[in-house]
Amino acid sequence: MPWIRACSVEELDDGDALQLETTPPIAVFNVEGEFFALNDTCTHGQSSLADGYVDGDQVECAWHFAKFDIRTGAVLTPPASIPLCTYKVRVEGPDVMVEMPDGD
Repeated sequence: MPWIRACSVEELDDGDALQLETTPPIAVFNVEGEFFALNDTCTHGQSSLADGYVDGDQVECAWHFAKFDIRTGAVLTPPASIPLCTYKVRVEGPDVMVEMPDGD
């Protein structure tokens, strides 16, 4: 599977997120200097999680307030009931790289 450059390490401060315009959209998060990538679309609605509220290692959907674990994609609170897909992330020098799923 191919790896793509998401951003530089310096572009995302702790607690920040950004959306990659990929198919599917992917959100990249910085949690205390570690980077994580998840499907960007809330599994309850069609809201971008990169636009959600980040608190530590949790992200809350801005539409209906479902919470997800940024590290694992697990659902933490309803109304969502389906976990998020996660993607491998690695740092290469100054760049944050995300492994894309097959077909992209």
